[in-house]
Amino acid sequence: MPDFAVSEEKNRLLRQKMEALRILEKDIVEKFIRSSGHGGQKLNKTSSCVYLKHLPTGIEIKCMRERSQSINRFLARRELAERIEAMAAAEGHGDAVSLPAGFQPHARIAEIEKIRRQKARRKRKTKEKEKGKEKGENSQAKEVF
Repeated sequence: MPDFAVSEEKNRLLRQKMEALRILEKDIVEKFIRSSGHGGQKLNKTSSCVYLKHLPTGIEIKCMRERSQSINRFLARRELAERIEAMAAAEGHGDAVSLPAGFQPHARIAEIEKIRRQKARRKRKTKEKEKGKEKGENSQAKEVF
């Protein structure tokens, strides 16, 4: 498995999880396509979206979360491993799959959501302040005339 543009620890954990789930690179069809959405010229010029298909299970993953192809390759493989793990657990084979110690899928989701809420709240307060200043300027202008 190739090394991706993430930390060595994340690469190692993904490699261990894929080995534990018996996911082989030769069973994965990987294509690179153009992304859509935010990113501007960078996305228009590069094929940073990653499409994976796991041949034995037929699971298809399309990842275009980041502007970097290497990071999207990592994220797509992680998503594939999580889906295969979920399928194994749903079929009752959850005990047969041993995950590496310290592996926490999406451990930062709660933290990321908290940061998003904070940013939205700050943005809303800034807009309210700007509206208040505009009203204040208009009222001062009326008093002068």
